[in-house]
Amino acid sequence: MTQDTKMASTAEADALRAETDAFRKSIATLREEIGRAIVGQREVVDGVITCLLAGGHALLEGVPGLGKTMLVRTLSETLHLTFSRIQFTPDLMPADILGTTVIDDTQAGGKVFEFRKGPVFANIVLADEINRATPKTQSALLEAMQEHHVTIGRRTHKLDEPFVVLATQNPLEMEGTYPLPEAQLDRFLYKLHVPFPNREELHDILDRTTGEVQDKRSAVLDQAAILGMQKLVRKVPVARHVQDYAIRVVLATHPDGPDAPDIAKRFVRFGASPRGGQAVLLAAKIRALFEGRFAASIDDVRAVAHPALRHRVLLNFEGEAEGMKTDQVIAQILESLPETKGAKVGPS
Repeated sequence: MTQDTKMASTAEADALRAETDAFRKSIATLREEIGRAIVGQREVVDGVITCLLAGGHALLEGVPGLGKTMLVRTLSETLHLTFSRIQFTPDLMPADILGTTVIDDTQAGGKVFEFRKGPVFANIVLADEINRATPKTQSALLEAMQEHHVTIGRRTHKLDEPFVVLATQNPLEMEGTYPLPEAQLDRFLYKLHVPFPNREELHDILDRTTGEVQDKRSAVLDQAAILGMQKLVRKVPVARHVQDYAIRVVLATHPDGPDAPDIAKRFVRFGASPRGGQAVLLAAKIRALFEGRFAASIDDVRAVAHPALRHRVLLNFEGEAEGMKTDQVIAQILESLPETKGAKVGPS
């Protein structure tokens, strides 16, 4: 290696290190600003931020009153991005989300077709109680979530970047709801469970919400900064053995696979799709950056496997009858799967 090559390599490494440090500081500032309104919920907050930086979408599941909507609204206030909220109801139509073409009058007295954009044309879209709308309306988001554009008639309208859908749903109330189909669930990068707060967190919530009105949150990141952070995520290297481990985790969720563990063969109907592998790898890169590292590890893959795969692994009748949870299946897969192909794991 020549001296010039060494100097160029060192300069590049220093630049990446500086970008990684700036990334981590920006995330710390964003977490702090969100924490002024949201008590606890660190994993959920990091999950939503992960989806934003990966260019993906998040499904937040939890009982009413846990702050799911407030979290999304708070995130929008801390970013210089456009925000819209769609309250999903049974009578909501696709045109209410995407927009519609109307006939408008011109100054010359003629008629012209004009497209009026719907609320999906925003950087952050809150799809509140998404399972309350009919499947026809739910499917209106499919193209937008996957392709980041909307087709109305013969025209395709591109959505501004970044574009992220943050959807909420209540897991307990079944009457008057329409469960999301598997094809739509697969388009969410993460499914996040919003837990009930503990005693100390409840004290903090009541202190904040029953006292004086708090100041509005400040926007700490703009569109250019977020797009730059998304590009940095894509640069994070992944060693071949780490990528292979992520692939084997996905393959282990398939009951008919040659290396499927017993729990998958017994309780799983369908395993995760290739999108699941993409979600795991992107999220692992972001977790590495969160911790100031510019390389994803197997520990990163393990840490993100549950939110990235829990909505992509479908249980069979026996699994449902025995009250199994997909998180239990994923946990046992991670516990039994060796880090390298052919290696043995100790007794559990």
